[in-house]
Amino acid sequence: MQPSNLPTFYSITESEIDLNDLLAKITLTSTGAAAIFTGMVRGVTTRGDAHETEYLEYESYIPMAEAKMKQVADEIREKWPVVEGVAIVQRIGKLYPKTPTVLIACTAAHRDTGVFDAARYGIDRLKEIVPVWKKEVGPGGEEWVEGDYIPKPGE
Repeated sequence: MQPSNLPTFYSITESEIDLNDLLAKITLTSTGAAAIFTGMVRGVTTRGDAHETEYLEYESYIPMAEAKMKQVADEIREKWPVVEGVAIVQRIGKLYPKTPTVLIACTAAHRDTGVFDAARYGIDRLKEIVPVWKKEVGPGGEEWVEGDYIPKPGE
């Protein structure tokens, strides 16, 4: 099957992430494995001094973010041609501890085809190039959390 015919789903959403629905969207009859990464809001953060988080507020410029998500999916397919399905979902809005905020899922015929590495690559690249901003709110106030990555020209 050509990459253009393979299932790819990406979205910025305020809605709850439905894992079963996403897997249904990226699963083929030949699929035998799915590697899934889900990031969640921590109630206690150890970045710097350990501190409590009451909630996070995520914002995004959706058209650009979804274009970058498509780029991440295309990069996954280029590096792991055996990947069948790719789903990339990022929630925005006010999210509380224990809430899933992001999901990356990759499917393939078998688990030993690089599908785990593909999902790991997906979350790492999302953090690098997809424009999503996070404000952390806790008892001590609020702070915009900066990433470490500065995109290079063309990324």
